[in-house]
Amino acid sequence: MRDINAFHIASADDVLTGKTTDIYFERTLRILKKRGIDSRVVAEVRAKELPLNHPWAVFAGLEYVLSMFDRLRLNITLDALDEGTIFGAGDVVLSIAGRYADFCVYETPLLGFLCQASGIATAAARCRKAAGNRELLSFGARRMHPCLAPMIDRNACIGGADGISVVASAEMLGLGPSGTMPHALILLLGDTVTATRAFREVIGKKVKCVSLIDTLGDEKFEALRVARALGKELYGVRVDTPKSRRGDLRAILSEMRWELDLNGFKHVRIYVSGGLDEGQITSLNPWADGYGVGTRISNAPVVDFSLDIVEIEGSQIAKRGKEAGAKKLVRCPQCFSRRNAPLHVTLSRCACGGVMKNIHKRFISQGRAGVKIPSVTQIRAHTLRELRRVEL
Repeated sequence: MRDINAFHIASADDVLTGKTTDIYFERTLRILKKRGIDSRVVAEVRAKELPLNHPWAVFAGLEYVLSMFDRLRLNITLDALDEGTIFGAGDVVLSIAGRYADFCVYETPLLGFLCQASGIATAAARCRKAAGNRELLSFGARRMHPCLAPMIDRNACIGGADGISVVASAEMLGLGPSGTMPHALILLLGDTVTATRAFREVIGKKVKCVSLIDTLGDEKFEALRVARALGKELYGVRVDTPKSRRGDLRAILSEMRWELDLNGFKHVRIYVSGGLDEGQITSLNPWADGYGVGTRISNAPVVDFSLDIVEIEGSQIAKRGKEAGAKKLVRCPQCFSRRNAPLHVTLSRCACGGVMKNIHKRFISQGRAGVKIPSVTQIRAHTLRELRRVEL
């Protein structure tokens, strides 16, 4: 039997022993030790720009960072935003204070955790914002390395997805997996109605029966056939028509909704999947009741965070293009405006009259865990509250 490394994945031990670092951090550590340099520093994480020039992003991946440092037992202090918090370009999202030699080889995995998790959460949040109150499911695991599926689905949930499709992800997150049926089922059984009846009979009534209606025939007529055959037992229909056959998807959905309603099937929901993004979701909202989004979430562009030293042994210093000195991110609860502020400066009033509030929390204090990370469901609720304050 082949070793698990046939999948070309690093283990948790590889991360914790510093093997997933960029080599120049390892070489830097050797030089510092050889020269007897063991300086205390403050380092900050922020992104100069956001993906696709979006005005906001969602902070995620903190649980991975805290889990790493909890196992390492390093004598550091770490402040950060709560996961699920909205931030903007240039905002300081996390800061570390401690001896640089203790954590320098962990910069690579730290940034990797935050960059990809925040990118996925942001993409999901934009789809969530576009979909409004309609159902949003994460269907993107097949587009990425399978070992990443639980990470993708966790951060899709943080961004606001209502459900995930992968069994392992659901088990890890304590959620029930969501899904309908593949085209393969209809092809193997030879008919959409036959396949939908088999789904209902075999899978049972605890799972909502959503029929995939574009495998063999016209979407409108297949939807009507299934609705007439199953009646109230049919929860919904899904359209996943490939782009090569799609035509005007808005017109297709409008026609489906009209015919279903006209024939007494107003209870039947319409779900759409297949290459969707937030723009397409917005355009389909008048007729769709829910969406399955894959690649847009799982293959989301990362948030390009960097980590930079801003203080050494109490002296404020930073490389060119960066602002020296430890900072906090302050935000007005009234108008939601944000800005970085020097760490020890007294909070001031916002231009709107509101009192600016420091939204960093201390998660590690001199090596000891502080604030406990909430559950995925709690983080998702926090994200949804944040999303009410921003526009798409």
